[in-house]
Amino acid sequence: MEDDGSQLFRELYPSLRAFAAAVGSWDVEPDDLVQEALARSLRRHRLIDLESPAAYLRTTIVNLTMSAGRHRAVRRRTWARVATEGSIEQPMPSDLADLEQLGPLDRAVMYLVHVEGRSHAEAAAVLGITEQASRSRSSRATAVLRRTITAEEATP
Repeated sequence: MEDDGSQLFRELYPSLRAFAAAVGSWDVEPDDLVQEALARSLRRHRLIDLESPAAYLRTTIVNLTMSAGRHRAVRRRTWARVATEGSIEQPMPSDLADLEQLGPLDRAVMYLVHVEGRSHAEAAAVLGITEQASRSRSSRATAVLRRTITAEEATP
């Protein structure tokens, strides 16, 4: 019988990967994000010793995504200072680009509530925020997406 958490991780992996795909940025493989979250978690704890390993790993995934976003922002600002106008090719607009407008925590709330069908209380517990914060983030994110979609439909 395995006591190192391997079986537990195998059970959690599919839902963690789906969560990472929804929360992570488009240029990071969900598998890589889950692997990094697991590696960081295992440096401090054994999975079987955690009270709620799924919540712990999801929080780690969100934190990794937020950290990567800050690093990307620094690179974008640096690149903008160095690049000449018109030399950067603009990506094609897509639904994924619409989701990228949301922060990782907002995407996490939207995924947990609207894709996994969890309550705001459950999403809040997983993400370490209050239920009201979960509701607020969901409401604001929905409004942002609605405005973006409406603006795209109005543009010929």
